[in-house]
Amino acid sequence: MTPPALPPLSRAPLGKRVMVLADHVHPFVYRSAFPQGVPAVDAVLAAGDLPGYYLEFLATKLTVPIIYVHGNHENEYVNEGDGRIPPRGVIAAHGRVIEEAGLRIAGWGGVPRYRTDGEGQYTPTQARWGLGRLAWQARRGVDVLLTHAPPTGPHAGSDYAHRGCPDISAFMARRQPRLVVHGHIHEYEGKKLEYLDPESGARVINAYGYHVVEL
Repeated sequence: MTPPALPPLSRAPLGKRVMVLADHVHPFVYRSAFPQGVPAVDAVLAAGDLPGYYLEFLATKLTVPIIYVHGNHENEYVNEGDGRIPPRGVIAAHGRVIEEAGLRIAGWGGVPRYRTDGEGQYTPTQARWGLGRLAWQARRGVDVLLTHAPPTGPHAGSDYAHRGCPDISAFMARRQPRLVVHGHIHEYEGKKLEYLDPESGARVINAYGYHVVEL
């Protein structure tokens, strides 16, 4: 039985600044002068479908934690030597709660399954079990939920491949993160950058490209 959702919390600002990215190697970020012209941040949150070389580039340019989840295109790996390896110098958050830069961050990569093949997809059963386990790990609360797929609601796409994940929404209602960062939606259908989820009180941000966010 799913526990009832709690009313949204009233919480003081954390005084943190994070960079969020997803789905696109942004030319302002991927340049030799980076991070010139970008305000100092406490962490980077990468919400999937970013190539491994880009994640490693961020790790060489910044001295803050680079935290990522995988997307649905399986391009986070680096091709080197005998085969693909995970990107180095960054922190994989899928399926766990981590503490970095004074933030508790829960991660869940991939998207609801929309084709028969592909590692970056999950079935409804896998989402229910995996996000339920993640919610148990987050029982002391989390500040950020980092995902690739969006929750159900304003950022969900109208097509089957970009639909929202109801189990992400259920996690939000149970654990009430301050911030939900997702990718996958890009900028089509006129999706706005962010909205406030009325049930959990979470600020939900579409990380496509790159943005700097105050917490």
